Amino acid sequence: MLRLASASLAGTAIEFYDFFVYGTAAALVLGPLFFPSFSPLAGTLAAFGTFGIGFLARPLGSALFGHIGDRHGRRPVLLGSLLLTGVATVAVGCVPTYGSIGAAAPILLLLLRFLQGLGLGGEWGGAVLLTAEHAPEGRRGLWSSFPQIGPAVGFLLANGLMLTLSATLTDGQFRSWGWRVPFWAAGLLALAGLWLRRTVEETPQFRALTETGRRAEAPLAEVVRGHWRLLLLTGGALAVGYAVFYAVTTWSLAYATEHLGVHRTPMLACIMAAVALKGLVTPLVALLGDRHGRRPLCLIGCAACAVWMFPFVALLRTADPLLMTLGFVGALFGMVTMFAVVGAYLPELYAPRIRCTGAAVGYNLGGVLGGALTPIVATALAEGSGPPWGVAAYLTGIALVSLACFALLPETNPAVVRARTGADADAGTGAAEAAAPVRLR
Repeated sequence: MLRLASASLAGTAIEFYDFFVYGTAAALVLGPLFFPSFSPLAGTLAAFGTFGIGFLARPLGSALFGHIGDRHGRRPVLLGSLLLTGVATVAVGCVPTYGSIGAAAPILLLLLRFLQGLGLGGEWGGAVLLTAEHAPEGRRGLWSSFPQIGPAVGFLLANGLMLTLSATLTDGQFRSWGWRVPFWAAGLLALAGLWLRRTVEETPQFRALTETGRRAEAPLAEVVRGHWRLLLLTGGALAVGYAVFYAVTTWSLAYATEHLGVHRTPMLACIMAAVALKGLVTPLVALLGDRHGRRPLCLIGCAACAVWMFPFVALLRTADPLLMTLGFVGALFGMVTMFAVVGAYLPELYAPRIRCTGAAVGYNLGGVLGGALTPIVATALAEGSGPPWGVAAYLTGIALVSLACFALLPETNPAVVRARTGADADAGTGAAEAAAPVRLR
């Protein structure tokens, strides 16, 4: 399990490195380089617009790779998604700016960002199922949290490299070529990830499906037809996690550097410290999910986010590094209380024959609802000289919607389900077929 979980974590970290490095570049440099005729605000909004396209592509990627995962195995998903995202990310670093090729530059940027999202949409489902379907029932939450640590590692890699370049290069050098270096580095990371995953074995549950001939013929059609309410609820439930994460890591970076006059170097350092703490506590929270259930932690996380959004904005507004870091930590701790357990939660909601598609589409639908729009909406709401309380209200509203969605979802931890109902919620059947989730079909 340690070898499998490590391979899953490494690949997810590399994929999210590719995705996050674009978000940081969008907040810092892409606006003036690719949309120079726009005002500073409009350029930032346009850069965040290309950032959002990656989220819109993620459900499509999850449907595409989910079909592969449910029909042909989880292993091909791990290799194909990593290769696609890596190639697209390297290509972003090679796109000439608007000053060189005109309108073709933002169009190419948009296309490559779409391909990034397509690859990442497939990555999560394959990586999570690799661990969830190999893990023993009583530690499924723990082992499934390893892919959830990957985003924190990927973020630290991406922003650590950006921070180093920002601190060592002049503004002119950084805007000329320095911002491209992290994108080029994605090629080496992708090769390393492919090497780590080359010996990954197919999961026992998919092998069982193959041997019994019970693989789904059209997984996406089966999920949409029989589980559309479940898809909408999981997408709405996860929206707040994405909204909070990208408010902290992307919008805050742009807001502080443009409105508060904070240099990008201390801002990146503050955000990285908060994300590092988030990654460290992820497996600890997952252990609580194995002991007490997935749903209670998700409800607590949503409530914490709803309570913390106004303090988060107030602390950001101070422009004091320590206070801003406190605001980031509080927000991300609320988010990780949910996301540490969803690696086990979402797969347990679906039967094995449609699990790769259902879990991945639900997860990435939350990304569209919470991640794609948040930097754009927050940037628009924060325009002006006063405190951006509109951003806090917007994030609080999303947290309350997610709280309502989690309240309508069932518990899936097999041990907790058995204790409450006496049902045989074995790991191989999918907890959604063992108890209350049947009503969601």
